[in-house]
Amino acid sequence: MALPDLLRGRLALPVIAAPMFLVSSVDSVLAQCSAGIVGSLPALNARSTEMLDQWLGRIRSGLTDAANAAPFAVNIGVHPANTRMQADIGVCLRHEVPIVITSLRTSPELVQAVHAYGGVVLHDVTTVRHARKALESGVDGLVLVAAGAGGHAGSLNPMALAGEVRSFYNGLLVLAGAVSSGADVLAAQAMGCDLAYMGTRFLATTETAAQDAYKRMVVESGSADIVNTAYFSGLAANYLRASIVAARLDPDALPEPGTQDMSARARWKDIWGAGQGTGCVREVLPTKQLVDRLLDEYRSAACRLLAEVQA
Repeated sequence: MALPDLLRGRLALPVIAAPMFLVSSVDSVLAQCSAGIVGSLPALNARSTEMLDQWLGRIRSGLTDAANAAPFAVNIGVHPANTRMQADIGVCLRHEVPIVITSLRTSPELVQAVHAYGGVVLHDVTTVRHARKALESGVDGLVLVAAGAGGHAGSLNPMALAGEVRSFYNGLLVLAGAVSSGADVLAAQAMGCDLAYMGTRFLATTETAAQDAYKRMVVESGSADIVNTAYFSGLAANYLRASIVAARLDPDALPEPGTQDMSARARWKDIWGAGQGTGCVREVLPTKQLVDRLLDEYRSAACRLLAEVQA
């Protein structure tokens, strides 16, 4: 295990609950960390930098007295289009966010600033080329966003992506891409990764900010109900087919990105992202109950494998 000191011995299960746009909330982060996994949220889920400041204060105070709580993470999109980026980074640094997850681009300056207070920086990558480039900036680990992940996802099979990156990098690796059960978490470790990244599985928990209709749609969907398209954001991402239909769009005949005014057809928040693991989500649960279930699945899978090896 290539876990940094701030994670070693602090996780009940080797999992990061992925930051989900308009879904992850202060309540979900507190519940996740209290249950023994890394909780996270995107900085942009807060409507303003001032709100983000308040949220991080609530998370900090909420975890102060929580016994055995895991550290939390904040995701920041490092890109010129993110007009709040510098202000949000400043708030994260002031609150000394333990784990900062960067997306789109890396920032050596941010890495140095987080390291100054003992924090860790992870970076989302979808290709081997992006992985090599991110490592040059000094990040502490990589989140391998493979095919099947919810939201913006890569196209590589998780085995191929993890195997090739592990061949030249022996540091912290986190695997994302339809990780839906405790057995999947164990499989990620067997593939050479240290942690699993789970988004869709935690979307349907009582503490998230997702609308009830969104959670029901996840529960009622399967892998065939996921549509991969770049139409809505300009980058390939996975969405729930039913949410596209509800927006009066044809999921099988979406225009090329940039060819139509999206605001005239549907609102971004009504197009709901999810990963291919939706078929494994069959009910909405409290976070603690879900983590306990995943831990039981993880241990059962480990026992089965051990029995096979010893047979």
